[in-house]
Amino acid sequence: MTYGFIVPVYNHGSTLDFVVRQLVPYGFPVIVVDDGNDSENRAYISAVAAAYPQVVLVTRRKNGGKGKALRDGVKKAYELGLTHIFQIDSDGQHDTERISHFLEMSRKNPDAVICGFPEYEEDAPLSRVKGRNIANKWIHIVTLSDDIKDGMIGFRIYPVEPYYALIRRHAFIDGRMGCDIEVLVRLFWAGVPVVSESVKINYPADGISNFHLVRDNIRISLVYTRLCIGMIFRLPKLIFRNIRGRRR
Repeated sequence: MTYGFIVPVYNHGSTLDFVVRQLVPYGFPVIVVDDGNDSENRAYISAVAAAYPQVVLVTRRKNGGKGKALRDGVKKAYELGLTHIFQIDSDGQHDTERISHFLEMSRKNPDAVICGFPEYEEDAPLSRVKGRNIANKWIHIVTLSDDIKDGMIGFRIYPVEPYYALIRRHAFIDGRMGCDIEVLVRLFWAGVPVVSESVKINYPADGISNFHLVRDNIRISLVYTRLCIGMIFRLPKLIFRNIRGRRR
């Protein structure tokens, strides 16, 4: 099993060094995807790439969104021969002390996605918590399962092969914020197990969010529309899988 990290970056160049510094001690390649950043953020990214030999820089000329950045990162991971990728956001909000535990769980469950679910601090915005709860209820509906405790967090380990096969097979996976949900659900549908593990999230008061309230909520709604339609065609398989799981 060969691991690597994927860090998509857009407007978080100033926090990238902090994040990468937590990753390099593990000795894995760190695939940093520059998703069409401006000159200021690109300067931060270039400095990090120059400072850490483990960084593999993938540069997108134009911003395409998180989903497209991850797609390019997964392709690079496949080219490098990695078997597993650890996706982590570049904003520094995730508790990197959980990395070792997630890696341990991945080694015990090599065919599974090890997906984080948030342990919120007291300062977590209530609107985000409520919105996330609604989104996760829809995930439980389209999977007929509660295996996925959170579908939006950017702290997870994927086996590369099924992810790469998924993006080759499905050209219309959401290219922006809905990608984390859609990729996870479609992998679950394909029979990839999901193991959920907790991770603390910190929301700094001066943090930069790339979430666009209207645009991204519309896109996520379209993601759920596609998934609901897809779930109908997979309903017998999902029901059988659910029954079999309960009998174990």
